[in-house]
Amino acid sequence: MKQRTILREVSIHGKSLHTGEEVNLTLKPAPENHGVVFKRTDLFGKPEISPLVEHVTDLVRSTTIANGHAKIHTVEHVLSALSGCGVDNVLVEMDASEPPIMDGSAKHFVNLIQRAEPVEQSAERAYFSLDAPVSVTRGASSIIALPHDGLRITCTSADDRGIHTQHLSLDIDPDVYTAQIASARTFTIYEDIEELIKLGKIKGGSLDSAIVIKGDKIVSKEPLRFKEEFVRHKILDIIGDIVLLGIPLKAHIIAVRPGHALNSELTKALRTRFQAAGKAKKPKPAPRGQGVTIEKERSYDIRRVLDTLPHRYPFVMVDRVVEFIGEDALIAIKNVTINEPYFQGHYPGRPVMPGVLQIEAMAQAAGILMLSKLPVEDNKVAFFMSVDKVKFRQAVEPGDTLEIHAKLIKIRGNKIATATGECKVNGKLVSSAELMFMLADASEDA
Repeated sequence: MKQRTILREVSIHGKSLHTGEEVNLTLKPAPENHGVVFKRTDLFGKPEISPLVEHVTDLVRSTTIANGHAKIHTVEHVLSALSGCGVDNVLVEMDASEPPIMDGSAKHFVNLIQRAEPVEQSAERAYFSLDAPVSVTRGASSIIALPHDGLRITCTSADDRGIHTQHLSLDIDPDVYTAQIASARTFTIYEDIEELIKLGKIKGGSLDSAIVIKGDKIVSKEPLRFKEEFVRHKILDIIGDIVLLGIPLKAHIIAVRPGHALNSELTKALRTRFQAAGKAKKPKPAPRGQGVTIEKERSYDIRRVLDTLPHRYPFVMVDRVVEFIGEDALIAIKNVTINEPYFQGHYPGRPVMPGVLQIEAMAQAAGILMLSKLPVEDNKVAFFMSVDKVKFRQAVEPGDTLEIHAKLIKIRGNKIATATGECKVNGKLVSSAELMFMLADASEDA
């Protein structure tokens, strides 16, 4: 099955459930292997956050992810809609910290995705096919994932009194999700409302955006949409929370009284299993003389960049490889934010990115380009050797996006390479240089 993105940009506006903020949310098409990425357009530097379970920071009645100072609350309904509709690659821009709650379901997000029109891309969609049971338990709640060729969710929803116990099992695909899951609304017990308010939650809540259960009565602006609407919404949340695995899952999930905290624990366990399986299945280099064609990746996200470079905070000067151009060139970006540690002293009152770090950004981009030509098993690292013909034409300041162009000019024995580099801001050349670097074996600790 092919990866999918959307054909056109679409937007929606509404009030957030927990923060009560007004928010505009925009879905934008994204290239293959981009994944789902959130972007906070209201914050300085417009930081991006990938929805991965290691970025989860809060699980009280919703799922919150964070990257540094940037947070996105209540991501589960948006993620559920994107996953349920089979959209792999999309940029989600928001001008506040939480998506709009709308009517408390994922229906409005599904309608938005359908208006954007999902389209197939060239790359194949990868899956994590579970090969052994994974389970987690918390008090009277439990959730287990079993091997299965597809995504099936069997769920039992119940409160402490056993008044509203519901059970449902569904094989999830876009048609089933749209018809039977997307419009199921979030719900809460009446007695829990006061405690949630004390916790600073549901500032934007109303009977327009949730169902309230009071004793054996249902309090809402409209009747239940399904006889089993509560358990359907629990399935909706599970689908959204397992997106944090980072790859579509093939498994049969059996959940009893699940919640975001329990869903997150399962996703963590699945991600650990997925990462272990990936290390175990690394392909061996092809014997000499045997032609094996591997399709080259067209872009790198930050996770792929960190897999390639040995650098770590505060010295990572490449945030993303936007595009590989042929075999010997690429375009990368570095988002320059006021949070960069060097701005404290360079210069107070007039922060400017040091020219030497612009050169380092070019060198790291060229290193990625060279390392992308080698098998992972070679375990090499690129060392910067020399720089020539350096020119600085314009200051780079906080808020700028540095567009880094790197091109390999000469390679000697897959050990020493010469490259040219250019840095641009808004299309204008700000710096350029010729670089030389060498490849060496990485240490065990690199």
